[in-house]
Amino acid sequence: MDVIDKKRLIVFLDSGDTLVDESTEVRDEDGIVVSADLIPGAAEMVKTLHSLGFTLALVADGDAQSFKNVLSQHRLHDYFDALIISELIKATKPSPRMFKAAIGALNGSEADFARTVMVGNNLSRDIKGANALGIISVFQSWTPRYPHTPADESEQPAYTIREPMQLIELVNRLEMELGAAETEGESSEPRKVRQERQERQERQERQERQAKGAGDHAAF
Repeated sequence: MDVIDKKRLIVFLDSGDTLVDESTEVRDEDGIVVSADLIPGAAEMVKTLHSLGFTLALVADGDAQSFKNVLSQHRLHDYFDALIISELIKATKPSPRMFKAAIGALNGSEADFARTVMVGNNLSRDIKGANALGIISVFQSWTPRYPHTPADESEQPAYTIREPMQLIELVNRLEMELGAAETEGESSEPRKVRQERQERQERQERQERQAKGAGDHAAF
């Protein structure tokens, strides 16, 4: 049975400091999170996206039992169409295995990445991993615990939001752009994302040419 609607955006969500406030985590002697508070607006965001018909997948690094405990605590488990946890996948973001496992669990394919949004707090994991596969990257800057400045082009997010509920307006706008692009016969990828991807590729190619030129000059 199909899980995803081929005409709708797919939303991948990270957990720690994207939905869950990591500073409130209570762990047992084995390091498993037994309870934690959510970031303000996180539960409402998940429920709103679900009510609007978006396909949701949790794509998170950590122990499966930790996520089961917290999702059950806040009664959010049933709002997700798939739960992709690094412990079970035997890989962590930015590994493409995490994202490919998520789209596969939704009965989608890599062709669906162009209409998939990855929302996370970690530039080197969530954003870098999404960018590498052509997934629309959204950096949530709520937490001060992780860097807010990309280390390089691979960590540059397509969009940035501050709080969970800001995602609602963004995905609605992206879906409108997606529908308009399909009507006009263009790529399903939102125009801004496509332009930024092309610009990143051009900058990277220029940097590689400059590095090669510097190397050739040094060798001479």
